[in-house]
Amino acid sequence: MKRRLAILPAVFTAALLAIPMPMRAADDGKLKLRTVVIDPGHGGHDPGCISRDRKTSEKSLTLDISQRLARKIATAWPDVKVIMTRSDDRYIELEQRAMTANNAGADLFISIHINSVERGTTASGYSVHCLGQSARKGNDLFSKNLDLVKRENSVILLEDDYKTKYQGFDPSDPQSYIFFSLMQNAHLEHSLLFAEDVAQAMGKGPIKKSRGVSQDPFWVLWRTAMPSVLIEVGFITNPDDLAVLRSPESRDRIADNLLKAFSTFKMRYDGTMRVETPDEPGWESETKADTAGVFYGTQVLATGRKMSLDDPFFQGNQAVSVESGRLIKYIVGTSGELEKARDNFRVLRKKYPDSFLVRVQDGRIERIN
Repeated sequence: MKRRLAILPAVFTAALLAIPMPMRAADDGKLKLRTVVIDPGHGGHDPGCISRDRKTSEKSLTLDISQRLARKIATAWPDVKVIMTRSDDRYIELEQRAMTANNAGADLFISIHINSVERGTTASGYSVHCLGQSARKGNDLFSKNLDLVKRENSVILLEDDYKTKYQGFDPSDPQSYIFFSLMQNAHLEHSLLFAEDVAQAMGKGPIKKSRGVSQDPFWVLWRTAMPSVLIEVGFITNPDDLAVLRSPESRDRIADNLLKAFSTFKMRYDGTMRVETPDEPGWESETKADTAGVFYGTQVLATGRKMSLDDPFFQGNQAVSVESGRLIKYIVGTSGELEKARDNFRVLRKKYPDSFLVRVQDGRIERIN
């Protein structure tokens, strides 16, 4: 075990660097959400979760909701290209789902699933998930959603030669999730924003119970190079949730809610890239550099966890941290002069393909195109 874990960092770092990074700006240089990929979970010989009476499968429900959502987005936003990872009952490999989005240069990835529990029928409600790390408790890795994560990731076991394709990753082994402690998601900020939009819209029913927004190590989210969320719209093992999910009218309402969330996100994404911190808690620098007043720099990371400014991720660059709501944003290559910061950015973006130039003043972060 120790020997296998020792090679994980190099293996998965190489895998991460192999992910193509889509361009974000439109022809006029302004950011615009132009392409969305909708991913109906499971399919083909992978039914996903199945109801207690064995009459309803997750793969059918996710496909129907996804198709409804795709039609609604195409109608409401004709300027948006809508791509589905599958449009019928076929099996799509987990890696291919992410690569479909990456190769399309998508600006948003939405993966739709149905939850379940092995025992009991009381668990209910919807949940929204972004990419994140399992936490550590003592000497053990744990995640409040680890069973869910392991189940969704376990679809790779249905693939031929999965051990080679997924570089030794074992979805049933909690120790394999150590590699997620190495990953950094440049799109976490927008992923969390969209996740909150989804959670708010879904709260209007027909399934109103929210299990919250969380960060979890789903493989498909890790491999996508754009803002990405995975939505569990309800529990197939709960009688009330199942009754809702079996109703075409209710599935249409769920798709309507997801359309509302998409529309909110798109208008924010297209309208302005200005991201402001709340009045509280303000911002603070954790370096000895002179960062008083206005300064410029390259934002390389937004994450929900506090990192050491000596972390190897920063590659020896002096980093400044700025708290922004639930996120901590890390900026390198700082300077009080914009042109100097631009020069730094030209070098840094080769190391951080999804980084961007920002202006920071009084806790407010403004992206500079």
